[in-house]
Amino acid sequence: MLKKTLLLTTLLGSTLFANSVTFNHAPKNPKHRLPSSQNEILSFNSILNESIDAVVNISTRTINYKGDLNRQFFKEFFGNQMPPQKSENSLGSGVIISKDGYIVTNNHVIDGADEISVTINHRDREYIAKVIGRDQGSDLAVIKIEAKDLKAITFSHKKDIKLGDVVFAIGNPFGVGQTVTQGIISALNKYGVGINQYENFIQTDASINPGNSGGALIDSRGALIGINSAILSPSGGNNGIGFTIPIDMVKNIVTKLVRDGKVERGFMGVNISKVTKELKALYEHKEGAIVTNVQHGSPAEKAQLQRGDLIYAINNKAVTNPHDLQQIVVSFRPHETITLSIEREGQEIKKELKLANMHGDTLATSAIDKDFDGLYLNELNDNNRKQFGIPSHIIGVVVEKVTHNSQAYIDGFSVGDIIIQIENQDIQTLEDTEKALNLYKGKAKRIYINRGGEILLVVKD
Repeated sequence: MLKKTLLLTTLLGSTLFANSVTFNHAPKNPKHRLPSSQNEILSFNSILNESIDAVVNISTRTINYKGDLNRQFFKEFFGNQMPPQKSENSLGSGVIISKDGYIVTNNHVIDGADEISVTINHRDREYIAKVIGRDQGSDLAVIKIEAKDLKAITFSHKKDIKLGDVVFAIGNPFGVGQTVTQGIISALNKYGVGINQYENFIQTDASINPGNSGGALIDSRGALIGINSAILSPSGGNNGIGFTIPIDMVKNIVTKLVRDGKVERGFMGVNISKVTKELKALYEHKEGAIVTNVQHGSPAEKAQLQRGDLIYAINNKAVTNPHDLQQIVVSFRPHETITLSIEREGQEIKKELKLANMHGDTLATSAIDKDFDGLYLNELNDNNRKQFGIPSHIIGVVVEKVTHNSQAYIDGFSVGDIIIQIENQDIQTLEDTEKALNLYKGKAKRIYINRGGEILLVVKD
């Protein structure tokens, strides 16, 4: 199994005024081409010289205190003159985003540090940095040093980043000093890697090693396209699979950290499922996210969203899958109002929804594709509630047995699953189940299941 090794990387270029940030952007719509002359050496020396001074080396120090006395105690009583203790040092990278000293890096680079120092290329001085804000969910952080007239990096644009583009990773691998490695963009929009809570990575084969985390991934113009964050490697060294936080996410998170010192994410209060092959026959829109459950008291309930609603756009921005929906929603701040484009029972409708505050990842993306054969159902009673640990407020019919090697068994139906709804029919009894199945006999129908509190969507022909 591949070992996930977090690294250090950085990006961004900007000017900050009164808790706001303005990014220096490269020109849009660049040309993508190969050298055209036979007497031409392909060199990026001038481009790299422009970008390399915007990437810094970061060193952190963590002090281990003896006994039960904690770090805060020493800081309160001794300030910066704390008694000498055993310390641990680590190295990483960062990217200058403003002339007056704002720097973006990975959260894991500075996490738990008692002291953060920054070294800038071609400058002998070491700067002590303070933390402006950190976001564990995206693994980004902003720090600041007291300096002027720094070289801030230039930002690329999301739409200008293409598969196969030549890229360069700049950072401080293994503490050897400023280093540049070259590769291509191997993949875009990578998620489900299991590194961060909110993932939408650029994958690259540019050599990224420990110490590169928080450093810059730039294109062949020298414009920042992402912050290097992690690698997948069995040994902990580069294995050609590196992950970079993309520029659009970096700008969004950095802006919030500079403005508020933290990141607050919008929250809808729905469980969602992808549009499977079987579900496409039920909807005019073939992409989006299907609502499988609406949480009680949530913004989604107030906006009168229903199970089976297909959300295919937010503020006219296309939603192609559940991951898209999650990324779009959490990019908004709490209390902002968004407009949902929904398909419901063949009709297109618009819903305005005022977001609440996200305190965790509540957007589930579970979807299953199964038949209904091989199941033994029963109404809920005191015995099976106790047997399967089903709370008293849950209503529906419970799966008490799944026939071995039946289609339901093969597809993964589980004992203890609770059928709560078939199409728009609420299910409380076996009679409700039979009526609903007969009502939609011969048609594809959506069956909603409660499995341990998670709402799953099943399609039955």
